[in-house]
Amino acid sequence: MERQLEVFVAVAKHLSFTKAAEAVFMTQPAVTFRIRQLEERFGARLFDRTAGRISLTPAGTVALDYAERILALWEELDTRLKEMGSKVTGTLCVGASTTIAEFLLPRILGEFKSRFPALMLRLVVGNSEMVQDGIVQRSLDLGFIEGDSHAPSLVSDICCEDELVAVCAPSHPLASEASATARQLARLPYIRREAGSGTREVTDHYFNNAGVPPDRLNVVMEASSPEALKGLVMTGMGFAVMSRAAVAREARLGQLVPIPLSPRLVRYLSVVYAKERFHSKVVNSFAQFAKERLAEHTAEVYLA
Repeated sequence: MERQLEVFVAVAKHLSFTKAAEAVFMTQPAVTFRIRQLEERFGARLFDRTAGRISLTPAGTVALDYAERILALWEELDTRLKEMGSKVTGTLCVGASTTIAEFLLPRILGEFKSRFPALMLRLVVGNSEMVQDGIVQRSLDLGFIEGDSHAPSLVSDICCEDELVAVCAPSHPLASEASATARQLARLPYIRREAGSGTREVTDHYFNNAGVPPDRLNVVMEASSPEALKGLVMTGMGFAVMSRAAVAREARLGQLVPIPLSPRLVRYLSVVYAKERFHSKVVNSFAQFAKERLAEHTAEVYLA
């Protein structure tokens, strides 16, 4: 029954048997068979199938509400019983936006793994929007993003501050400046992050507040990862706005020059989790551990 409910929830979320089959690692005929079994058991159709599309019936909507609660209770039971054992085992699925995942989390995950060697850690990297979607869809236990969550079913706790700076190649005209304003930057070729990125959202907001609409910026290219962004900036093609922590190594090596913005642009890094979901001791312990370590790490960057 548990597997049937998992399959049903996947179909209800994706409204596609094909996508649901991929999500639960089954063939499409097997998914269709499980749904048919469930409909026979309840004596009601759960989905309407018309013109190649599917939608939940009224019975399906009721069933989805109960199925999600049953699966959540099953997960809670499984976790509580495992926690009664002497070893901390299982899998902890952590999502993180690219900046946090690439430059801040690896050391933290390594330290946490050394404390609980039997625990399997899984890191999923995406932009802030993708991380939040993963928590809502229950594929992630918790996530780390730039800024606050906008999803009503999620809670975000601030971990630490993160300063964003303009970044350019040493040969770039901007490299000799002690600071840069939004109006100065508006005249220069700009390489920015993709839509959905937390960095993109906060920089767009910053320029807008400074009287420079984002669509007026001289955008020459977009990149979906900090590493790609840095590589493009090193060519001298333009400047980017990035986390100071993300370019600390390149700044020390003289490959990139960080220029403070005027006024300063400081955002918050947050840990995000589902509001109504039961959280295991491992999830709560990791959230607290990561918050402390992130605060320490960013402080080290600013003192360097």
